[in-house]
Amino acid sequence: MQRLELAPGLIWWPGHLDRPAQERLLAAVERALEEAPLFSPRMPRTGQPFSVRMSNFGPLGWVADEAGYRYQPFHPDTRRPWPEFPPDVLEAWHALTGWTAPPEAGLINWYGPEARMGLHQDRDEQDFTAPVLSLSLGDTAVFRFGGDTRRAPTRSIRLASGDALLIGGDSRLAFHGIDRILPGTSTLMGQPGRFNLTLRRVTPP
Repeated sequence: MQRLELAPGLIWWPGHLDRPAQERLLAAVERALEEAPLFSPRMPRTGQPFSVRMSNFGPLGWVADEAGYRYQPFHPDTRRPWPEFPPDVLEAWHALTGWTAPPEAGLINWYGPEARMGLHQDRDEQDFTAPVLSLSLGDTAVFRFGGDTRRAPTRSIRLASGDALLIGGDSRLAFHGIDRILPGTSTLMGQPGRFNLTLRRVTPP
């Protein structure tokens, strides 16, 4: 399996999940969304909705609304606990992160053809020593990453269905985002778009 270090602590595994593994994981995501439907997070203060819709796996889920960014143990609309992690997600975490403690939050991001995510840092966790692991399903996304300041130079790669990406070490607080989706670049789903699963530790192990 190819392993590319894009920056210290920023590791890319193109094609980590083969087609059967992608299909299993997509089925697990679809089952989870029956329990915890996609919702539209909103920007703090303004209430402006994100272009990306979201849900979560695991004991904690990331949410955003006028009150701010935070992790909580229940869906913001149904008020029910988030669904459990699928086995394939936990297997990828333990195989790629080298982290003995399990993830606590599995953010499910749905990118429609027009969705994007501006440059940001993942810093709502209590401890930044654990890495963040990303798994891609569906259409290819143009992923942009830089340094630990917003003005640092950036580079872009194309994350395809089945790719895995680790953000850790010296790159744990690197700014990153999704510039655009390339509709029609995957046959995994019957519609254009992309799921991105982002696995995180929230509390210190």
